[in-house]
Amino acid sequence: MTEASSTAIDEYLAALAVERGLAPATLAAYRRDLSDYLAALGCEVVDATEDDVVAYLTRLAERGLARSTIARKLAAVRGLHRFLVVEGLAAEDPTLLVRGPRRSTPLPKALTVEEVERLLASPDPDDPLGIRDRALLEFLYATGTRVAEAVALDLDDVDLDAATALVTGKGSKQRLVLLGSFAVAAIERYLPVRLELVGGRGDPGRLFLNARGRPLTRQGAWLVVRRHARRAGLTDVSPHVLRHSAATHMVEGGADLRTVQEMLGHASISTTQVYTRVSPAHLLEVYRTAHPRSGHTPTRSVPCTRPSTPPR
Repeated sequence: MTEASSTAIDEYLAALAVERGLAPATLAAYRRDLSDYLAALGCEVVDATEDDVVAYLTRLAERGLARSTIARKLAAVRGLHRFLVVEGLAAEDPTLLVRGPRRSTPLPKALTVEEVERLLASPDPDDPLGIRDRALLEFLYATGTRVAEAVALDLDDVDLDAATALVTGKGSKQRLVLLGSFAVAAIERYLPVRLELVGGRGDPGRLFLNARGRPLTRQGAWLVVRRHARRAGLTDVSPHVLRHSAATHMVEGGADLRTVQEMLGHASISTTQVYTRVSPAHLLEVYRTAHPRSGHTPTRSVPCTRPSTPPR
């Protein structure tokens, strides 16, 4: 990579950081993808042609990379070339007519309501860290927040009287999320435990703390979810699966997409629309209860609620 091309990447990433407020981890991923692209070019980036871009994509396919990975790398390359044109550093955008691979959009994995119940029931209610774990799990499922948003939550961001929390998401954008009665109760029970975890040390201010009274990390939260999923007899469960589950259960329960979009902090409604592709079993249930020619007597169905318990 030449110094000029390296400078172009630096300027582009600096613009992304300022204009879009991207997280350092996201910027680092952009840098890796763009460095890979520039290493494959036999010329300065400002001199790249459409053939160069197509040849790069072909090499990626030959390396056996997934279509989603190739599409992501192409998106980074497009962004760089558009930036160069806008800044007057290049005359043309060689990616303008280049079509990337079709990205498949699999259904997000979601637990069933019964599986969520088992997961939430896993922490030991008599163990201080079990009480913390229950509060974390209830919060993740109630709000559908990203794990990074949950562990970054300050104590002052939570209003238990109003059953809300102020979450800071991607691009430093803030949104208000609802907690629900189960999450409120779990957090109320956790707060005295939190004081014990802080002990005589200075309070770090974060809501969720580790056993040493320091802020719980993303990795720590991931381990909490995995540990209790294993105890509940579940596999391949992560904080993101809980996020998918919360969104899927809300849509299947009748929530409109705009509400779910706001809850999840999606910038575009198109990202949220994947949750409209509900399970075949739910589709059959809705058809039987709603269609006048289904052969069943229409009844009111309210899926995804706990029997004999208040709503979240």
